[in-house]
Amino acid sequence: MREYDDAVLECFLEKQSQLFPEPVAETLDEAEDFLGECMAVVVDSVDEVIEYFEDEGVDMEGVMDEAILEADEVFDVGDGRYLIVES
Repeated sequence: MREYDDAVLECFLEKQSQLFPEPVAETLDEAEDFLGECMAVVVDSVDEVIEYFEDEGVDMEGVMDEAILEADEVFDVGDGRYLIVES
């Protein structure tokens, strides 16, 4: 069973160039493997994106929601969820 669903994997395949200069995956299986190795996480809201970065020790005081969503590591899946990939 996959850890990431097709919507997440397709989002990563489509938008991976925002984080990496060259493609790191070309198929859903390759994307699944890559995201698993990176320990990428999927969160359900903007608040959870902010909470993730706070838990990682990033000072979020004064950072606007829009700014954090524009971070290269944050991928908008398009259904309200966000994929966070640490490079």
